[in-house]
Amino acid sequence: METKSYIRKQIWDTLSMKNKVDYQEQSTRIAEKLFSLEDWKQSTVVSITISNFPEVETRAIIEKAWKQGKSIVVPKCIPKEKKMDFRKIKSFDQLEQVYFSLWEPIVHTTESIEHEKIDLTIVPGVAFSPNGYRIGFGGGYYDRFLEKWKGKTTSLAFEEQIVKSVPIDAFDLPVSTIITPKEVIDCEH
Repeated sequence: METKSYIRKQIWDTLSMKNKVDYQEQSTRIAEKLFSLEDWKQSTVVSITISNFPEVETRAIIEKAWKQGKSIVVPKCIPKEKKMDFRKIKSFDQLEQVYFSLWEPIVHTTESIEHEKIDLTIVPGVAFSPNGYRIGFGGGYYDRFLEKWKGKTTSLAFEEQIVKSVPIDAFDLPVSTIITPKEVIDCEH
């Protein structure tokens, strides 16, 4: 079986070639499917990352969440501890670009939210198997978080990101749902 880093590179190279119109249309279809999910409708606090191309676009999702009165929390990575501090943002002005071009909350303008208060976590990833296992970006932050957090998880993915299987390590945990432009994959059944 191919290694995680090999699969990560293959998928990333493929996504990077995506034309902007398809990228935008497919991101919109994924967002619409997310908004119709019961997990989304019942959530008041949603954790999500701020995307950079070619990841599924998340800013429009965040704007819709704010219009619906939901609270949005974005992770701030703490590299020394390999942990994430989820912080509530009310505007994109409360973000800064950090290492690897990641967008994270500016600590002094945002409030830390306890993990237990999060209803739905949108888990990022590069590749996903239909049973919910994923290849992330290689930091292991989400695996550490998910091992203690018991709420609902979903991931957003383009068709190219769905693969037959991914190498699974002992600490890897699957997401409950994967949303693509074409379908909602229920990984728990």
